[in-house]
Amino acid sequence: MESNCIQIETYSAQDTFNYAKELAKKACPGELYLLSGELGTGKTVFAKGFAEGIGVKDCVNSPTFTIMQIYENGRIPFYHFDVYRISDCSEMYELGYEEYFFGNGVCLVEWAELISELLPDDAVYIKIEKDVDKGFDYRKITVTKGNVI
Repeated sequence: MESNCIQIETYSAQDTFNYAKELAKKACPGELYLLSGELGTGKTVFAKGFAEGIGVKDCVNSPTFTIMQIYENGRIPFYHFDVYRISDCSEMYELGYEEYFFGNGVCLVEWAELISELLPDDAVYIKIEKDVDKGFDYRKITVTKGNVI
C-alpha cells in the first residue's frame, strides 16, 4: 500500500467484492489483513472478493465454526480466519496461528479486534461501516497500514 490510510465508498455488494479483489491482487506472502465491522457489514463478501483476487477457485465461506480455512490453489496460499467464536487467545495458540500469520501465505482475519493482543503492528487494518442514510448497500471501507485495533 502506498498510502497509510485509504477510504473508499461502495454502493453494492459487488462494489465491495470488486474492491477487495483489486486489493488482494497486490497482496504479498507474509501479509496479514485484519477485517472488522458489525454483523452484516459485508466482511464475508469482502473475504470472497479478496480470495478471488488471490486466484482462489474454491467456494469461500466465512469459517465461523471452523475458525480457519486454508486455500492453496491461488497464486499464494490464503488463510481465512473468522475468530468471532474465539473466547480466549489460547485457542489461537492451539490452532498454531503463528505458522499462518508469519508464514508464506496471506492471512485475512475477520473479527480481528477479538485477538488484538496477538496482532503485529505491521498488519493492514480494514474497517467496514454501514450508513443506512446513504443507502442499504452503502459501505465505507477504511484501509490503514499498521495495526490500529
